[in-house]
Amino acid sequence: MEQYEPDLSPAQLAAMRRSLRNARARSAPFSMSRRSLLRASAGGALAVGGLAGLTGCGIPAAGKTQGGAPSTDHSAEEKVINFSNWTEYIDLSDDEKHHPTLEAFTKRTGIKVNYTEDINDNNEFFGKIKPMLAGGQDTGRDLMVLTDWLAARLIRYGWVQKLDPSLLPHAYTNLAAQFRNPDWDPGRAYSYPWQGIATVVAYNTKATGGKKITSVSQLLDDPSLRGKVGMLQEMRDTVGMTLLDMGKDPGSFKADDFDAAIARVQKAVDKKQIRRFTGNDYISDLSKGDLAACLAWAGDIVQLQADNPHVQFAIPDAGYLSSTDNMLIPNKARHQSNAERLMDYYYEPPVAAELAAWINYVTPLDTDIIKPELAKIDKDVANNPLIVPDKAMSAKAHAFRSLSAKEDSAFEEKFAKLTGA
Repeated sequence: MEQYEPDLSPAQLAAMRRSLRNARARSAPFSMSRRSLLRASAGGALAVGGLAGLTGCGIPAAGKTQGGAPSTDHSAEEKVINFSNWTEYIDLSDDEKHHPTLEAFTKRTGIKVNYTEDINDNNEFFGKIKPMLAGGQDTGRDLMVLTDWLAARLIRYGWVQKLDPSLLPHAYTNLAAQFRNPDWDPGRAYSYPWQGIATVVAYNTKATGGKKITSVSQLLDDPSLRGKVGMLQEMRDTVGMTLLDMGKDPGSFKADDFDAAIARVQKAVDKKQIRRFTGNDYISDLSKGDLAACLAWAGDIVQLQADNPHVQFAIPDAGYLSSTDNMLIPNKARHQSNAERLMDYYYEPPVAAELAAWINYVTPLDTDIIKPELAKIDKDVANNPLIVPDKAMSAKAHAFRSLSAKEDSAFEEKFAKLTGA
């Protein structure tokens, strides 16, 4: 088990402050707009199947060997799950006081879910749980949703529980191929995606004069966009998309490739091509046309398009960056089996469809499985490749490779100099 790194470097702390100000978030105004559309079209109806015993599907039961410190499972006598997630990242009832999918799970299983939206930023949340995990203590959580790079860190430290595949039959069967084998968790032994995140090129046709913007090269070099381009403050997104545009694979790049990508973006900064580096506050600027084009997160664009027909997106021929927010069970969790049942529940197609229709991020289920269910709720959502990637889009997905602690610190320092953080 790798030792965890000491305090964050100045560059990493700057990255954390950027995230706290402008992190990828679930934007409430646009979520509200999307909910209104759902009420008009589908009424938020939820159809769920039974939690039938599918251990006869050829999925072997795992031993109770854990990722780090052994833990006693109290699921049998304590019918509860303590679930930590990001804000605005689950379905809501019309009065916005209930979570229909969670309530349906409780009704079916008798397991109460204490659902808490206490994750606003990966680094901030890591600061909360690190002392307890490092000390071999219970965090008070049975399930938490973390972005892939932090999930990788916790797995590397041995701070999360190894999953029992026999309790995850739907997840094992229905997970899309592109999410099955991340380099930080091959075969998904410790995690399963909650939702996927696609980084794409977005533009406002009114601001571009009708011109289509389809590549990072245009963002960095097209003189008609000078001073009206936005790049993301998240290092992996901006550098990853630039690497792809340069013909490099974000999943296997070298340090020299990283430096070349930084130099490429620096050149655009120097000639004032880039207006600014943003979090998801690009939403307002893109909608108004203050930004003509930018790197963007797909979930934001889906929600924005519902209100602004001028906002468009493109998947560059070079590909796009794909990442995931992932469900993990921390060490010393009291209710591992209950948590695994909930993880698997969200891989039942009707449940996954309800979730995807509300939050508009990339569903982690195989397209052929999820699309028919999602079409019952909202055909537009089902046919949107930013939510249900077709085979062509899936083929263009690339993940940013895992970084060592030393690389993470060095790369963030270089990126901080680039953005002026």
